[in-house]
Amino acid sequence: MFGVPIDFMLFGLTLLGVAIFHHHTLEVAVSGLAAITVYKTLFSPFPTGPGLPGLTAHLSHEWVIVANLACLLLGFALLARHFEKSHAPLALPRLLPDDWKGCFALLAIVFVLSSFLDNIAAALIGGAMAHSLFKRVHIGYLAAIVAASNAGGSFSVVGDTTTTMMWIDGVSPLDVLHASVAAIVALFVSGLVAAFQQHRHSPIIKDARHQPHIDWVRLAIVIGMLAAAVAANVVVNLRFPELADRFPFIGVAVWVVILISAPLRRPDWKLLREAGRGAVFLLSLVLAASMMPVETLPAASWQTTFGLGFVSAVFDNIPLTKLALVQGGYDWGVLAYAVGYGGSMIWFGSSAGVAITNLYPEARSVGAWVREGWHVAVAYVIGFFVMLTLLGWEPHEPHKLKVESWKLTVSVLSSVESCQLQLCEGAPRHRT
Repeated sequence: MFGVPIDFMLFGLTLLGVAIFHHHTLEVAVSGLAAITVYKTLFSPFPTGPGLPGLTAHLSHEWVIVANLACLLLGFALLARHFEKSHAPLALPRLLPDDWKGCFALLAIVFVLSSFLDNIAAALIGGAMAHSLFKRVHIGYLAAIVAASNAGGSFSVVGDTTTTMMWIDGVSPLDVLHASVAAIVALFVSGLVAAFQQHRHSPIIKDARHQPHIDWVRLAIVIGMLAAAVAANVVVNLRFPELADRFPFIGVAVWVVILISAPLRRPDWKLLREAGRGAVFLLSLVLAASMMPVETLPAASWQTTFGLGFVSAVFDNIPLTKLALVQGGYDWGVLAYAVGYGGSMIWFGSSAGVAITNLYPEARSVGAWVREGWHVAVAYVIGFFVMLTLLGWEPHEPHKLKVESWKLTVSVLSSVESCQLQLCEGAPRHRT
């Protein structure tokens, strides 16, 4: 219709519905997924083929990503409550300043945590700490927590799903490390504005300076869950990369710790109802985005990458990253920052944002998020161009082509050697 695929129009209407009917986001997302699925099954082929066989093949290809996200969203919601009930966040006011500097320090903690933890876990830990430190949390500050978690994960291959995908696909961890330049700049730009916002809205509770009784068992459970997630991520991707897309190892590892530790400290199971609604919402958008007929991206350039940052605020960054990996020719650090941090500009643009809104449902408003968290978009632009100015655009050769070229070279050499042997065997001995 008017040159736009119907698939995209249905997806766009779904996102528009989420933005307008923010009190019914789950219903809108599920309805949109259902409409897109029916349309593609009847009229438009899936990336894996047409009709029901194409749908089945597509779901069998996407189920690991979906299962991992579901396990992490639900598991880390329980982790955040364990962390809050451990009373460890109440010890922070003794260490953090009472003024805006304490607000900024909390964001810096989230940033550092996300560099070696999953960004969902870092965001939820930040949300739990904010719940203990402030009587009321400003929406702009919640946006900054999400932005800090996404920024911290953008330069680490164990800090975000997109960078982990790059690592699995063969991109060196060193090739995304320079995204830290933009991430640090964005942390300061967005974090400082949000810190003043929060301090004026509701400063750190001074009465919380009493010595809390820390539940070390709950804290040990939190550490165990995080260690299991990191260990599963590293071991699978380093030792068994061919299995990474066959089973949700990371999410299952987290849930193994939850179930084993349940007799020691009972998880707050009632949280799963609200967290489940948030998970279904995000997974509906992820599945809908994966069905879009996006065959190719524009030619790889810094302009394209800059635009992808804004696209990732509404279009899930997982399929965007996958398309970029297939296409190749990107500066992977610049791309990691763009698709990772860009999702912070709208609350449903990243899994960390969806997880935070499970703790703070009042933040599920696109208008309020953009209005109060305007500094996140400004920080994205400033961080991007600071990195571009200091480091430039250094596209990497398509790593897939290198592998295929190497395989072709080996194949050709093997064929030549085989021909030589055959010639030698068929030739007279004195000529050999």
